[in-house]
Amino acid sequence: MRIAAFGFRSIPPSKGAAGADKFAMELFPRLVERGHTVVAYNRRYPDVFVDVKEYKGVKVKTIKTTKRKGFDTLWHSFRSTLDIIINNTADIVHIQNGGNSIWALPLRLFGKKVFISQDGVDWKRDKWPWYGKLYLKLSAYITAHFPNEVIFDNVIAKKLFEDKFNKTYKFIPFGSEVEVTAGNDGIFDQLNIQKGNYYLFVGRFIPDKGLHYLIPAFNNSNSDKKLVLIGGSPNPSPYEQQLQDIAGPNVLFPGYIYGDDVNTLMSNAYCYIQPSDVEGLSPVVLTVMGLNVPLIVSDIEENEYAVQNTARKFKKGNIESLTEEINFCEANHDQMVALAKKAQVRALSEFNWEKVTDEHVEVFQK
Repeated sequence: MRIAAFGFRSIPPSKGAAGADKFAMELFPRLVERGHTVVAYNRRYPDVFVDVKEYKGVKVKTIKTTKRKGFDTLWHSFRSTLDIIINNTADIVHIQNGGNSIWALPLRLFGKKVFISQDGVDWKRDKWPWYGKLYLKLSAYITAHFPNEVIFDNVIAKKLFEDKFNKTYKFIPFGSEVEVTAGNDGIFDQLNIQKGNYYLFVGRFIPDKGLHYLIPAFNNSNSDKKLVLIGGSPNPSPYEQQLQDIAGPNVLFPGYIYGDDVNTLMSNAYCYIQPSDVEGLSPVVLTVMGLNVPLIVSDIEENEYAVQNTARKFKKGNIESLTEEINFCEANHDQMVALAKKAQVRALSEFNWEKVTDEHVEVFQK
């Protein structure tokens, strides 16, 4: 098959990357290994881009976009759509994010098969202004009806769409397994932290992720360990400065870290915390589960589905509840480790990238 894909930021990931980039990095090379050709459309921002033409057999086309928040994705997706149509780069188009579903219309008119990966209920995310939420609500109708297939990575969003639009959609979760390179310990010296002596969060610094709960909860806890917050705001944001203003001396902001370094940090954390208000099926949570690392998550439906009974949970948005869970982790780490072992079994059996790839091939070929 000839496949083109857009809707993520870049492969390999760069500053501002998130779950969509992790998904692209894992899925597309595996499609190439199975004998298909893949063209991935990277974004080039005025100050950020990855200068590559190929990544693990995937052909990379980099197209400029704007830094203006909320319009960078639409502009890049429009230009990617034009390139696919004018240069006939693919027969099958895989689009990430239902907000890009409007491009399914011209692509299908020009004979392309279009598949959209929908990772959650986007209009519930606090990062969007009212007009952004309105657009995402309207685009949900296009997502529901115009692609050849919509692929959901979590059953909660899938059920919401099925109930709303009286249709059946495909469910394919993210994978969980990653390779951790042995002897890659320089990151600990770089951050001045010790193995197993820090809590960790990895992701974008946006209100959806709940860091404004995590930092005060950690400050109020009994822990004398570090809290390492990997990531940042994909666009300049006062929210990131607010987080730094409320952080105590044991809270570290190293910025964006990728690849072996972030996998090493995850695999050696005392505990990973995911405090999100809104999520799809979080690829970071699945990765942490696969790495056999203790985990605390908010009790939103998507996290409940991922971890089931293999992690500690706190009440969404409740600082006191999260503080109690951090204190529990400090006092009962042996129980946290036991839960982590159960989580690893669940992750590697239920959320496997090879299985994910085979299921995408099956959907594309129908």
